[in-house]
Amino acid sequence: MAVLPDILVPGLRVVFCGTQAGAASARRGAYYAGPGNKFWKTLHEIGLTPERLAPEAFPTLPDYGIGLTDVAKLTSGPDTDLRSAHFDAEGLMARMALVRPRIVAFNGKRAAQAVLGPLRSYGLQPVQLVGAEIFVLPSTSGAASGFWSIEPWKELAAHLAGTGTR
Repeated sequence: MAVLPDILVPGLRVVFCGTQAGAASARRGAYYAGPGNKFWKTLHEIGLTPERLAPEAFPTLPDYGIGLTDVAKLTSGPDTDLRSAHFDAEGLMARMALVRPRIVAFNGKRAAQAVLGPLRSYGLQPVQLVGAEIFVLPSTSGAASGFWSIEPWKELAAHLAGTGTR
C-alpha cells in the first residue's frame, strides 16, 4: 500500500514527483512535512500558490493545477535507504499517461535518475515523459540543502506562466 496517496487528476499544469516519502511525511501522512523541507515555502515563493500551505493541505493542490506523486510509493525514510527495487518507473509512467500533465517536475535528481537515467543538469530536459515536458529541480529536502538553489524552481514557474494555466 502506498505510503502517501497520489494527488493526480487529468489536466494538471505540473506534477511534482519526489523520490519517496520522508520519515516525517510518513508519520504525519502529508507530503514534504519534514521540518527542514522547503517545498511549501518554495511553491508560494515562486508564485504557484497564493499563500504558504501547510503540508496537510496537499489534497487541495489540484485547485492550483498541481499534482504530487513519488517514484517509490511503498517505502519511506531517507533516500540513502532506497534500493533500485524500490523504484517503480513503469508505474510512474502509467500514472502520467493516465492524467497527462503538461509538466512532470522531479523534486531532486535521484527521483529523476530513477526514471530517466543519468542527468547533467537541472531545469527543462530535452526529453519528454509520455508527452509531458520534464523539469529536474534541486531537492527541497533539508538533507539536500547543500545542493539547494531556487533558480531552477523560478525557471519552472516562468515556463508555466508562458505555457498557460489550467
